[in-house]
Amino acid sequence: MINFIQNISNLILFLYKISKYQILTHPENIKISKKIIFIGNLICFAIYPKKFFIRPKQNFGIRLTNFLKELGPIYIKFGQTISTRPDLIGLDTANHLKSLQDKLPPFNIKFVKNKIEESFGKQISKIFSSFEEIPVAAASIAQVHQATLISGEKVAVKILRPNINQQYNNDIIFLEFIAKFTTKFVKSSKRLKLNEVIAVFRESMNSELNLLMEAAAASRFADNFLGDDSICVPQIYWNLTSEEILTLEWIDGISIYDRKNIIKHGLKPEDIAAKIAVIFFNQAYRDGFFHADLHPGNILVKKNGQIALIDFGIIGILLEEDRLAIAELLYAFLKRDYKLVASVHHQVGYIPKNTNLELFSQSCRAIAEPIIGKQIKNISIGNLLAQLFKVTEEFGMETQPQLLLLQKTMVVVEGIGQSLDPEINMWQLAEPWIKKWAIKNLSPEAKLLRIAKKFINRIIQNQ
Repeated sequence: MINFIQNISNLILFLYKISKYQILTHPENIKISKKIIFIGNLICFAIYPKKFFIRPKQNFGIRLTNFLKELGPIYIKFGQTISTRPDLIGLDTANHLKSLQDKLPPFNIKFVKNKIEESFGKQISKIFSSFEEIPVAAASIAQVHQATLISGEKVAVKILRPNINQQYNNDIIFLEFIAKFTTKFVKSSKRLKLNEVIAVFRESMNSELNLLMEAAAASRFADNFLGDDSICVPQIYWNLTSEEILTLEWIDGISIYDRKNIIKHGLKPEDIAAKIAVIFFNQAYRDGFFHADLHPGNILVKKNGQIALIDFGIIGILLEEDRLAIAELLYAFLKRDYKLVASVHHQVGYIPKNTNLELFSQSCRAIAEPIIGKQIKNISIGNLLAQLFKVTEEFGMETQPQLLLLQKTMVVVEGIGQSLDPEINMWQLAEPWIKKWAIKNLSPEAKLLRIAKKFINRIIQNQ
């Protein structure tokens, strides 16, 4: 009953802000049914009549971005996720949502110090020889302070915002309420699997709100890349880490987006881009465990050329079947083998079983040739994905919630390459690695070996 009352209260506020930013009354090129637009007009007339009679001066992408910012941190995160689906919301809107920044004013330093002392049972002066009161970063979920341990090591101390768990829980319950309502009354929304998407979102946010989980993710990354000199993962100080506080090695470096500074330190942008591409492929397709919140503050370049990844709050996990399927799809596109593209979609259930594979293959060729036909340095995987989503929608493909974080991250990785040097292409730089990986994992021998392993595992499980 309490949740119901809370949801109704949130719904009224939500509808007020939808009307304020004219989200449903002037959706521009977004695919929204006439029935929804009609309902949106009625709501706007009843709740915010002033906006009903005025055409918006700003385009939809700007209005949606401001709408999500005003709703708060959880919606900002959700906006960042849907920015990876230009096929659903339009390219212009997706580009505006990518600009979402979740920087917020810092919270009270007294709360920070009290939380540290309460968590570790010591006065802060007994833990740190110095502790910077002004945070180096204040985001939607937590803020980070620079400090020096009594033993002399420089560290970063990350602390969750006060009451963020309660705020998050209230907001996610409301999003689930909206998803269920939309799925029930808007038939065309069923293919979007909104309930499953919200479930993936809840799972990723639960991990981000537990800093012990973030520490564990960083530890797993360090193990996965043990002996790889191209990457640096900060050391975790487990004795100063809890669900609400994370203490880790301080990393000095240059933002991956600061191209001028990278060159100034004698590093080549194309070398950095190649490292980022290979690191990403190793994470996603070798390990099935990847950093899914890449932005300027989370990737640093050290003076020795190492790539330092920080902030492991949002992690993507891919089952072997999915990561092999996506890798094989990309490889098939690059080889222009559209029958294989269709076959993979069919085998893993991304399209209905009764799909005409010849027609689907031809449709894939139609959208890919204008892209793949270019020199590989001009190929945009982000553009290819957007076009592919349009085709799969026509053939009844449902949203694959487990792939949302991967899609988002691939687009971001491509953007990183373009920011380092508009003339280079991440996938071209990583092509030798992709071919080597494909020979090892996509060859007939490799497939037979996987089938044999599955068969043996089933026998063991049944014993």
